[in-house]
Amino acid sequence: MSAPEITIRLPDWLLARHDEILSSTYASNDARMALAIELALENIKHATGGPFGAAVFDQKSGQPIAVGVNLVPSTGQSCLHGEVVALAMAHAALGQRDLSDPRLQLATSAEPCTMCLGAIHWAGIRSILIGAHDDDVRAIGFDEGHKPNDWRAAFGRAGIEVIEGVRRAEAAAVLQAYRADGGEIYNAQQAKR
Repeated sequence: MSAPEITIRLPDWLLARHDEILSSTYASNDARMALAIELALENIKHATGGPFGAAVFDQKSGQPIAVGVNLVPSTGQSCLHGEVVALAMAHAALGQRDLSDPRLQLATSAEPCTMCLGAIHWAGIRSILIGAHDDDVRAIGFDEGHKPNDWRAAFGRAGIEVIEGVRRAEAAAVLQAYRADGGEIYNAQQAKR
């Protein structure tokens, strides 16, 4: 019996737009968040995963390095959150495990869960843009895990800039649309255990 293999593959709709997105410029935090939110919305529209999108940018040029969307429901892999997919794609695109270059910034449509906070720390990202807040994500039923109340301060002490609430209302509306459309809240039982 051979060991299983895992390949992370972006959905077809995103692959079709990949080159166009990566050749575009997103000069402001607002524009970068707009892309992360658009990715989340398209992921819902194409039923390829949960309502979360993310991208790693070169802040100086405004160009994306990599994009990601939540692939948990479509792959059955619990760790393929939008942030993790975007970080993994950035590692592959740059050919390195260290993303601590201060020019790099992660934009995520919603506040990272406990797993994604760890992935951000280990990747070395120095700047994070966040759209919807943790309360917005939990409001539709996702269990985001235990996060220390002081995670922002801890990130700050580690040299990681956290910019929250960028286009929050728009990002939260994507989450609400996902719930209204009957989107799968795939870890809702975690909170009941």
